[in-house]
Amino acid sequence: MAEFQSYTLNFGPQHPAAHGVLRLVLEMEGETVRRADPHIGLLHRATEKLAESKPYNQSIGYMDRLDYVSMMCNEHGYVRAIEKLLGIEPPLRAQYIRTMMDEVTRILNHLMWLGGHGLDVGAMTAFLYTFREREDLMDVYEAVSGARMHATYYRPGGVHRDLPDQMPKYEPSAYRSDKELREMNRAREGSVLDFLDDFCERFPACVDEYETLLTDNRIWKQRLVDICPVPAERAVELGFTGPLLRGSGVAWDLRKKQPYAAYDRVDFDIPVGVNGDSYDRYLVRVEEMRQSARIIKQCVDWLRENPGPVRIDDPKVTPPTREEMKDDMESLIHHFKLFTEGYCTPPGEVYAAVEAPKGEFGVYLISDGANKPYRLKVRPPCYYHLAATDEMIRGYMLADVVTLIGSLDVVFGEVDR
Repeated sequence: MAEFQSYTLNFGPQHPAAHGVLRLVLEMEGETVRRADPHIGLLHRATEKLAESKPYNQSIGYMDRLDYVSMMCNEHGYVRAIEKLLGIEPPLRAQYIRTMMDEVTRILNHLMWLGGHGLDVGAMTAFLYTFREREDLMDVYEAVSGARMHATYYRPGGVHRDLPDQMPKYEPSAYRSDKELREMNRAREGSVLDFLDDFCERFPACVDEYETLLTDNRIWKQRLVDICPVPAERAVELGFTGPLLRGSGVAWDLRKKQPYAAYDRVDFDIPVGVNGDSYDRYLVRVEEMRQSARIIKQCVDWLRENPGPVRIDDPKVTPPTREEMKDDMESLIHHFKLFTEGYCTPPGEVYAAVEAPKGEFGVYLISDGANKPYRLKVRPPCYYHLAATDEMIRGYMLADVVTLIGSLDVVFGEVDR
């Protein structure tokens, strides 16, 4: 038999499946991985340090850019931490809007993950299918916040504004007929709630299409089944959260175990895996998309029936309306002070976490009574998942590295904060 000499291989950061800024230093023996050393540091944004130099409100936009596929969920964790410090509670309508937009974000994240993971493993068609629905939900982001990605929509005390009464529409084009244009804009004639209602009706059939492409596909199963399994006890020890933990058979979900926003008022199930392998992690995320559509539908129904304020009426924390600002000197002063100096929080420390699409996204804040955090520490899910790469990949083939990275769903903005 030939003697195999171990050698070192750089996997990424240029590799098309290395997700941009991940550098894995692999110790190989032939095609088998003996050791994996994940290198981070190629996308350092110093978010935590920057947040310590700015008034609280001015750092909400930084949270969008951490996990830049789960934008509003990150905002939610940060805003909840500020609300805990201030001792305030947003109105119920704002809580329902947050719940609904969190689930829109979860579907957005999982569609991006499914399309990208399929592409990594060699199934290109799924990418084209998932981005079709993703485009619809990006339009919802645009409608509520004016931005397609970095929304800065959640604010301490509620949300920036109520849901708009109209959706962005497709424009006439030389490449589509009037009939096609009418059909494309059919669901966009009403409000954002009407559009999401229509989306929830047709989305489960779209998920069925993704599953038709992949779930029983012979090649897909060969690439995912029994690849990098993690037992339930070990998943807990490694600090896994989200679909990785649930894929290993642990039914832990902050939305059920430590409810926040309106999650204790909606009905949904927690999908759980059996074997803890890459295939189970895939199945869990697919089912999560169905449950998210179910939650959005319940939120839409409630929001239609229950108008009301979407932020607390406290001029020290939330800005006055434009009309008040233009007419009332006191409101103008409040507005100016809020956006330049901000507000001072009571001294203390808090930790607030949300069930982001990738797992537990937590924000630890220490206040010394000033108008900016004394310390801010983010607890991102991907950082802990990436730390387990070495243990999970040992003994597997080089081709399985691509599958593993895809099933971890790593986004580097939050890993290298």
